[in-house]
Amino acid sequence: MKPAPFAYCRPATLADALDTLARHADARILAGGQSLMPALNMRLAQPGVLVDINRLPGLDGIHAGPEGLVIGALARHEAVLRSPLVVRHAPLIAQAMPHVAHLALRTRGTVGGSLALADPAAELPACAVALDAVLRVARRGGERAVPAAAFFRGIYTTALEPGEILTAVVVPPPAPGWRDRFGELARRHGDYALVAVAARCRLEGGRVAESRLVLAGVGLTPVRARRGEAALAGRPLDSAVIAEAGRALAAEIDPPSDVHASAALRRHLARVLAERTLATLATERG
Repeated sequence: MKPAPFAYCRPATLADALDTLARHADARILAGGQSLMPALNMRLAQPGVLVDINRLPGLDGIHAGPEGLVIGALARHEAVLRSPLVVRHAPLIAQAMPHVAHLALRTRGTVGGSLALADPAAELPACAVALDAVLRVARRGGERAVPAAAFFRGIYTTALEPGEILTAVVVPPPAPGWRDRFGELARRHGDYALVAVAARCRLEGGRVAESRLVLAGVGLTPVRARRGEAALAGRPLDSAVIAEAGRALAAEIDPPSDVHASAALRRHLARVLAERTLATLATERG
C-alpha cells in the first residue's frame, strides 16, 4: 500500500506552519503520525500537502504553572507516562497513559494528535473532559481556548477550524478533596477500549460534594454520565450508592453496536466498570 502523491513541508516556526495551512486548504498536519500514516497508506486520507510540525519549538514541553498543568501538543505519550509532574498534578492522565496503545506507538504518538483525532474510544479525550481541561488552539493572528467539553463534536470531529493547530492542553489545579481513577476494558491490552471510565469525586465530610463520570467507547464523543453523577451527589460513597450510580449510568447511555461488542454488552460493561472504579475511589486516600 502506498499513499497518493502529496507535497511535504516542514516549517521551522508555528507562524510558518499556520501560513502554510492558510495557503493550502487540502493540507494535513503530521505530528506523531500513528493514525495519519496508515490512513495515507490505505488512501483513506489524500492531502495535497503534508505539514510536518515535529520540529516546531516549544510544543513538546510539560510544565506546571498558576493556570495548572500544561502539556504541549507534541509531548509524546511515553513522556507523559513518565512525567512526575503529570503524576502529581493530573493523576487521572497518569493512570490512563499505560492503556494507550503499546510502547512503540507511545514513543511516537502525541497528546495533541490523540485529542485532535477525537476517536470516541480513546483515553485522553475522556480524561480531558473529566478534568475540565482547556485546549489551546493557535491560528493566524492569535490564539483561542476551547473547553474540552466543547471541543469534541462527533466521531473524528472537533471544534478545530481550517488553518488552526492545537498547541497544548491545560489541566486546571484540582481543589482539595478530589480523588481520580481511570478504568478500562479492552479485548487486548493496548487495543482501543470497549469501554473506559474516567471517574473523579470530591469528598467533603465523607460525602460526595462533586463528581465527574466520563465514558469512552459508548458514544460518538466522550460521554459524561450526569445521571450517574446525580446519584452520587451529597451521599456517602458506599456500596449501595455506587450500585445505584451504576444503574443510573447504564440507563442513560446509548452505546453503539459494532463487530467488537453489542450495545447491550457495552452498557453492561460500562455499569460494571463504573461500579468497580468508584469502589476503588472509595477506598483511596484523597
